[in-house]
Amino acid sequence: MTLARAAWPLIGLAVAAGCADLKEGPATAPVTVPAPAPERETKIESQPLKYLKNRNLQPQPTRPLNVRSRCNHRDAVGTQTRLDLLVKEAEVKAFSAEVTMKGYGTCRFNLGDFEQAEKLPQALLRHRRERGCSVRMWEQGARVTVAFNSCPKSCEGDAFSYLWPIMVEAKSGRCF
Repeated sequence: MTLARAAWPLIGLAVAAGCADLKEGPATAPVTVPAPAPERETKIESQPLKYLKNRNLQPQPTRPLNVRSRCNHRDAVGTQTRLDLLVKEAEVKAFSAEVTMKGYGTCRFNLGDFEQAEKLPQALLRHRRERGCSVRMWEQGARVTVAFNSCPKSCEGDAFSYLWPIMVEAKSGRCF
């Protein structure tokens, strides 16, 4: 206990010494810093990935989306999808989707709850009441993707965490 009492004056002295203002310090010679070496110009060339080399890949053309689908689908894990979709010249005329994930709940989306915000390059529906909730539709080759973003209030429980996009074959309207 007496050792601790003896240490307090030493701590006070150390603090005071650290706050002392030195008027003049010892004279020192200025330090010269060598100039940095000039950087070499290196040209970076784009190299195609070995799997893409010799393949004739073209960007997806931007054109108005046209798709019609009325489908029901059940996958291997028991997810049930029902979709009614009609898009003409990128204008969504009908949209109703219900996805039931076994053990997690159901997500429901209806055109009446949304307004169309964009047509190109993707059809975009924004929810009228849920801020941030949107549905995007776009064409990928022979398929159309219907994807849902930030719409947990359209689902029961934690079902939105397990919701995947709906894929539709553009010609047949079959969904999976």
